[in-house]
Amino acid sequence: MPDVWIGFNAYDRQRYWWRSGIGTLAVVGVVVAMILTVHEPGKWWWVGGFGVVVVAAFASTVNLIYGRVLLSTTGLEFRTFVSRRVIPWSEVAGIERRRRVTRSGIWCDLRVVRVRGRSLGIPGTVTNRRMDAELERKQAAIQECWSRAVGG
Repeated sequence: MPDVWIGFNAYDRQRYWWRSGIGTLAVVGVVVAMILTVHEPGKWWWVGGFGVVVVAAFASTVNLIYGRVLLSTTGLEFRTFVSRRVIPWSEVAGIERRRRVTRSGIWCDLRVVRVRGRSLGIPGTVTNRRMDAELERKQAAIQECWSRAVGG
């Protein structure tokens, strides 16, 4: 069985960069407006707090957009911006689709349900499209690799 990569394609990466870039610029605009308009000594606590939020949001965005999973005969190898992790197929209890409703819409992603421990989100599977053929293809590929690896 050849190894299979799961992640965002170039179009989806660009789309999420635009979306997160606009949000980040809005927060930076608020910080700059605070710096220019507030003239009290405590403003630097607020500016520092917003700065930490912007950096955390940016790191989360990079992790979301460039994170990938390698499906191999041994298991799932998570490769994200901040970590690398291998989950053997023997520890996988299932693959589930999760739906979350937020103010910006309905979001779906795939998660690995483990025999022990918490479930993990699979990088490169987040979408807000109603009927996403790409997400269906990714889920089918993961299910196929899992069933081949466990012999079922």
